[in-house]
Amino acid sequence: MDKEERQNAARSGAEKFHPTLWIQGQKSSSLAGKTIVLGVTGSIGAVRVVELARELIRNGADVHPVMTEAATHILHPDALHYATGNPVITELGGRVEHVEFCGLKGRADLLLIAPATANTIGKIAYGIDDTTVTSFTTTALGSGVPLMVVPAMHESMYRHPAVAENIAKLRGWGISIVGPKLEEGIAKIASNEEIVLEVERTLGKRGLEKRKVIITSGSTAESLDPIRILTNRASGKTGRELALEAYRSGADVTLVHRNRLGFAGIREIFVESAAEMTDAVLSELQKGYDVLISSAAIADYTAEPSPEKIKSGGELVLRLKPTRKLIKECREKYPDLVIIGFKAEAGVGREELLRRATSTLEGSKLDLIAANDVGKGGMGTEENELYLLGREKGEPRHVSGDKRKLAACVLEEVTGLLK
Repeated sequence: MDKEERQNAARSGAEKFHPTLWIQGQKSSSLAGKTIVLGVTGSIGAVRVVELARELIRNGADVHPVMTEAATHILHPDALHYATGNPVITELGGRVEHVEFCGLKGRADLLLIAPATANTIGKIAYGIDDTTVTSFTTTALGSGVPLMVVPAMHESMYRHPAVAENIAKLRGWGISIVGPKLEEGIAKIASNEEIVLEVERTLGKRGLEKRKVIITSGSTAESLDPIRILTNRASGKTGRELALEAYRSGADVTLVHRNRLGFAGIREIFVESAAEMTDAVLSELQKGYDVLISSAAIADYTAEPSPEKIKSGGELVLRLKPTRKLIKECREKYPDLVIIGFKAEAGVGREELLRRATSTLEGSKLDLIAANDVGKGGMGTEENELYLLGREKGEPRHVSGDKRKLAACVLEEVTGLLK
């Protein structure tokens, strides 16, 4: 039996009917068919692991928990049995569980240790094997099973020179380290969203690996005075999902916007005005990028701001002037760059929307354009519908659904363009 057959055979047992598995794949199929061993050690961060396990399952994974004895003093094994739908491994027995999952022909696609204490990290670094989790780790490292470690401890422990050296040693072995988040004197376990994102990147298809992608997102804001701004209704949700999907696909991602995403793997540049966004993108492109996705709703007009607050109470007349065109300047300076644009119209029919999108596609020399009628929704909503048009003449691709799905469709097209 090959690995996939063994995994399918294992899932065919009674445990697959556990009620928890009713949620499997409800959020996405990004981890469908993947077997993840979740190693839990004796940090208070273990209380977060129930929901982490369920998030992995919601994205399609099959999760098998392994706990150290110390972890069982913080979280009862029954909680993780319920959370994953699979029995918890608290000691090794005749099944030789560490080899079953992480051996040379094992079932596991990933060993995820979350949380990982300073003690466990030190044992991994020096090959000490005296707990269930370290036995799984030794076996995984010897078999080439991917390993991800999520540290969690007091900040003073995290800053100990030996702990820092041990983490650096693990990184040198190719082990992924996620987090921690330093606050309140504690090196806290990374957020579930960030851990799941890193798992998706590790186990995904990685169609954009070694590619650099820069994405503009959300609205810009044009200053009227030190307090007031002119802006628009764009929420940045589409840009956020594009950045996450590009990162899942293995890309080196930079996000230019006036919001805050907060994932360690995605570089962010804060800008406010249209001019700042254009300057930031042009400056960043000098570092060498493969793709620009211009999903931001960049202001078409700006004003000369007052240095003082404009007094209220009377009529106010604004003199507006056009802003620079980011895509135009980027295309002139980088003729070979793959550029994806977005076209938002309001209250037009399908044929007129496609006509205007085609005109922009050709006039701006885009490689792909995503067009939608925001009069029907899309700005600030969780779902949208888009028409994707490329330089190659043909029927536009119509996609609808939540913005994660739409981002995945756009990135599929980008991957095809790069090939």
